[in-house]
Amino acid sequence: MTASTGKTALTPETHTTPPARFSHGVRKGNILQVAGQVGFLPHVDGRPPTVAGPTLREQTLRTLENVRSVLEAGGAGWDDVMMIRVYLTDTAHFAEMNAVYDAYFEEQGLKEAPAARTTVYVGLPEGLLVEIDALAVLG
Repeated sequence: MTASTGKTALTPETHTTPPARFSHGVRKGNILQVAGQVGFLPHVDGRPPTVAGPTLREQTLRTLENVRSVLEAGGAGWDDVMMIRVYLTDTAHFAEMNAVYDAYFEEQGLKEAPAARTTVYVGLPEGLLVEIDALAVLG
């Protein structure tokens, strides 16, 4: 945490160092913002980022786990999340993503669902189908 801002940048061990000047997550006080995460498998030294798989299901599940890793690195969990934003590359993926999302959070035992927004965004790198970010408030 830097003394002047009280912000802590977060990069879980499972993630690569960001390629530009941004963080996977930032915590300031009791607020934690998770930057947009995608479906990359956990980082392995010496290997480039690898997509979890070609399917929306594989990528959505991995992306949610990557968001969870950042939350945990900042001392939070899914029950602290107030807002989730999902970005899809294809409108045809809404129903499948919602089914995967619902099943995932049922398995997590989430007490209360956060607010959520899903939109279509076509700017993801080739092969990536979904990006998810989250805002958490701790305590």
